[in-house]
Amino acid sequence: MNGKMKAALKVEAAPGATVALVDIPTIGSRDVLVQVKAASICGTDMHIYDWDAWAQSRVQTPRIFGHEFAGEVVEAGHEVVELVPGDFVAAETHITCGHCYQCRTGQAHVCRNVQILGVDRDGAFAEYIAIPESVAWKTGKEIDHSVASIQEPFGNAVHATYEGEIAQRTVAVYGCGPIGLWAVGLSRISGASTIFAIEPNHKRLDMATAMGATCAINPREVDPVQRILDITGGLGVDVVLEMSGHPGAIRQGFKSLRYGGRVSLLGLPSSMIELDLANDIIFKGATVLGISGRNIFDTWYRTRRILESGQLDLKQVITHTLPFERIHDAMEIMKSGDCGKIVMTF
Repeated sequence: MNGKMKAALKVEAAPGATVALVDIPTIGSRDVLVQVKAASICGTDMHIYDWDAWAQSRVQTPRIFGHEFAGEVVEAGHEVVELVPGDFVAAETHITCGHCYQCRTGQAHVCRNVQILGVDRDGAFAEYIAIPESVAWKTGKEIDHSVASIQEPFGNAVHATYEGEIAQRTVAVYGCGPIGLWAVGLSRISGASTIFAIEPNHKRLDMATAMGATCAINPREVDPVQRILDITGGLGVDVVLEMSGHPGAIRQGFKSLRYGGRVSLLGLPSSMIELDLANDIIFKGATVLGISGRNIFDTWYRTRRILESGQLDLKQVITHTLPFERIHDAMEIMKSGDCGKIVMTF
């Protein structure tokens, strides 16, 4: 398809973004061209927009950013076998190499040569995006476009939450951004006995309660470790889901974990942090899991089944839906933290 399209991109190595007309991407023989219907904003996009140290070290300009999206296939390469124009898709954003040790041994989600949409190659904050058929995830057309666009980040919550037992367990979710909120909801529908939500933003804390948290804790007002120990009779929680990346929250998470418990670490700290390795991990016999993306494609099948079951309304976490042209407003709302998931529509 020839022509121009609107896109939000980093034109230069500086904070902000430019909305401009650029060429519609061309596709290879195994690619599909997708007309984007909805794209949601991730914390990674905020890093790129602000042009922080991580973005400076990873992203090359010019680059169209954004990676969470859903849309309609409008063109397919001649070697594409399962998709046709008119199909509605989302995408696994980690494009793996297929030949490294990890890819060959069932660990493609931590591929050593991974390319990420909107980071290492042009992304979804545009009217069209070209993706390999191998990462396209066919989605029912009956699913709301906004909900379809958040399957990828929801998969992060699914991966982090279900990497161990949840039913009849006590769970502490540190950080109640969208992924943390979904983790609260997933813990609820999976039969967790007590769900602690730890979050300094009152709006998000209220959302966590609505999603099923049984004890909401603002760490600026109450010591979450002491509160958790008081409620659990000094035992601590069975499971910690760390979604914030904040150094203090990470340390509190380990302190509130029971001996023999499990920690899933998804939040990304901005720098190195110090932990009491002996007392909080080794002597506790803790299981510590690093959560990177989603298990490809096991998590996507789990996500589909959760959506089809109707047990969890993902739309509860969407607080703002804005037209794409208001991307700068969307980023400012995101910076404020006074929101859940923000979706842009085309």
